[in-house]
Amino acid sequence: MAKAHKVQLCDTTLRDGHQSLFATRMKTEDMLPILEKLDSVGYYSLEMWGGATFDTCMRFLNEDPWERLWTIRKRIKNTKLQMLLRGQNILGYRNYPDDVVEEFVKRMVEGGIDVVRIFDALNDIRNMETAIRATKAAGAHAQGTVVYTISPVHDLPLYVKLAKDLVELGVDSICIKDMAGLLSPYAAYELVSALKKAVDVPIQLHCHYTSGMASMTYLKAIEAGCDVVDTASSPLALGTSQPPAESLVATLAGTPYDTGLNLEVLSEIADYWRDVKTKYDQFAAISSGVDTNVLSYQIPGGMISNLASQLKQQGALDKYRDCLEEVPRVRKELGYPSLVTPTSQIVGTQAVFNVLLGERYKVVPTEVKNYVLGYYGRPPAPIDEEVKKKIIGDQEPITCRPADLLEPGLPAARKAIGQFVQKPEDVLSYALFPQVAEKFLKERMAAKVGVDFSLAEAAAAEAPKPYYPA
Repeated sequence: MAKAHKVQLCDTTLRDGHQSLFATRMKTEDMLPILEKLDSVGYYSLEMWGGATFDTCMRFLNEDPWERLWTIRKRIKNTKLQMLLRGQNILGYRNYPDDVVEEFVKRMVEGGIDVVRIFDALNDIRNMETAIRATKAAGAHAQGTVVYTISPVHDLPLYVKLAKDLVELGVDSICIKDMAGLLSPYAAYELVSALKKAVDVPIQLHCHYTSGMASMTYLKAIEAGCDVVDTASSPLALGTSQPPAESLVATLAGTPYDTGLNLEVLSEIADYWRDVKTKYDQFAAISSGVDTNVLSYQIPGGMISNLASQLKQQGALDKYRDCLEEVPRVRKELGYPSLVTPTSQIVGTQAVFNVLLGERYKVVPTEVKNYVLGYYGRPPAPIDEEVKKKIIGDQEPITCRPADLLEPGLPAARKAIGQFVQKPEDVLSYALFPQVAEKFLKERMAAKVGVDFSLAEAAAAEAPKPYYPA
């Protein structure tokens, strides 16, 4: 057992808590009244940006995600603000050019982000290099991420090597990201112990409660020397979210791992979130309890709910079980990618096509073809040769870093969106999500000047759309 130490907590309520439990729909206005109280707790950090929040703010909430960051930063004066960055994917679902990654990181750190958790769905370190370098250059804490999954090729030596490689790149800490709740307590003890021996940086653990093991996993990880664990306020914990902060604080109280956090303050915060949560019942996840199916299919809770929703829209909910069983088959054939954004969508979509069409790989989405061609990065294991032949024929996958093939993205974005830019960050919003940002920026400008016009019509004659590879 590692030397006893005070454990710190990262609170995920403002990001992953509501992303996991009600589709990232929480509005900034519902966060503001409790911010000062959150700031008084003594958390290691507050995860409040990144993941799906950026897209959702513009797409569904009519909010500017940059304004959310700035507003929260003004009110949080003592606690570090943390965000989740998908490496070269930034906050989207494909790789972006280096200039977009670098400028995005620079602007968000200037806006108030202190800790940047950087991950890649394939654990391809090439897809994390630019973001890590940019984070360090901006003066923020770069947290390198080991995405945890289970397969014949995902073993302890692989995770240790990845952590060592990330530390060599200059990361300030390592996060173990268990997005599906697969990490068991004793496996966590073994993994954290190995990492603590291999690297001399803090270790943080992020688990989802989907399988029901996460709180037990945290305890064993803490005993092995884990420095920080991710929790959520109890009303936005459990299910597909993180373990509840209050339970862990109570469990560790009076032990050498005592967090030192005040349960009464945490209870007051929970009372506030309990009331807020009722506003978002319509977006509640289909399953909010323990789902041990994740241990068989390794499908994260959010992916399960999306799968059920897609099948319902197609009138094919009776194929739900078949699709669940098809996902691990597709995952194996595609080289065991972890089921986290964007590879969870890639594998899940192909599995649905295979089942609904009654013939496997009869239809292959562009994203799956690009994955097999190497445009998302290096698969953890070789792709099944017969499946590869079906998908890309005689084409040869690329072997270089995917972003090396991309032209700079900012000049074209500025040209296409220029007259609707009110601040430099608007260009980045457009570079990441052209269609969503176009609509958002158009409506914002229309509201400001009182004119109803089409951004597409106004810009098309003046400038070409920026280059975005499939």
